[in-house]
Amino acid sequence: MATPTPHSAPAGGLRERKKQRTHDALIRAALELFTKQGYEATTVDEIAEAVDVSQRTFFRYFANKEDVTFAVQEMVEARFLDELSARPATEAPLAALRSAVTVAWDDVGSAIASVIPVELYMRTYRMIESTPALVAVHLRRSIELEAQLARLIARRERLDVDADPRPRVLVAAFSGVMRAAGQVWSEGEDHTVSSIRELTMSYLDHIGPAIEDDWRTRTR
Repeated sequence: MATPTPHSAPAGGLRERKKQRTHDALIRAALELFTKQGYEATTVDEIAEAVDVSQRTFFRYFANKEDVTFAVQEMVEARFLDELSARPATEAPLAALRSAVTVAWDDVGSAIASVIPVELYMRTYRMIESTPALVAVHLRRSIELEAQLARLIARRERLDVDADPRPRVLVAAFSGVMRAAGQVWSEGEDHTVSSIRELTMSYLDHIGPAIEDDWRTRTR
């Protein structure tokens, strides 16, 4: 096999890079339009026109506007699932979830920035939270992610997820904390990755005390 030269990229290399650039450009254009003029007010034609491609090209990459809206979030979630799968088997379930989300947040800035500006991702998060149609989609996707997490935790612990409620109970608590932290963050003034990471870690630290402590007698 010949060694590729600077003028002869590996077969499919240039084509794949061009496809990736188009994919990422469509995401960026869509999110810029959604956050500036509203999700409902933006058409697929406008997104395609912003990237100078056809509507047909848009649909080669994304099934609809919903698909492109959550494309980067899906990438972040996949990173989290991969990290959770790689956690040591000796780690307790909640510790594994916390460690996985910590590592994911450490990497998320560079991962997002490889596709869109982090600031645009943060604006998109707030746009989703303020758009009823997208809140419903976000909830559905969260339920699907929770089911994946519960199965993964059950598999780690060698449990039957349908017979033992603990994986689902733990994931429900974990996901609720994540949603609460995200909501508080979206309503605040600091919308950086570091701020949501810090807030998320703080909220996760309170799961045990919130469940186990007697709040009325606890020393503050």
